Amino acid sequence: MTAAGGPRDREEEIRRLLEGRPHPAVPADLASGAAARGVRLLRRRRAVQRLGWAVLLAAAVAFTVWAVLVQPWATPSSSVAPPLEGW
Repeated sequence: MTAAGGPRDREEEIRRLLEGRPHPAVPADLASGAAARGVRLLRRRRAVQRLGWAVLLAAAVAFTVWAVLVQPWATPSSSVAPPLEGW
């Protein structure tokens, strides 16, 4: 039990407080402003996604060009170590 006499009494008291007060006035352009803000957020999100995909694509192309030019999978040339002769 709470000091107010229980959850039922407290709920009724809150309802009376809320019903007794007039509701605040809502600005007339609230919905259109919210819609415009949503459009801006979606546009920004799409731009960031496109930029991310472009950066990812550029990184993939750069890696492919590097791999084709350097060929890191190929064995190093034999000029690194002297040839073994006379064994």
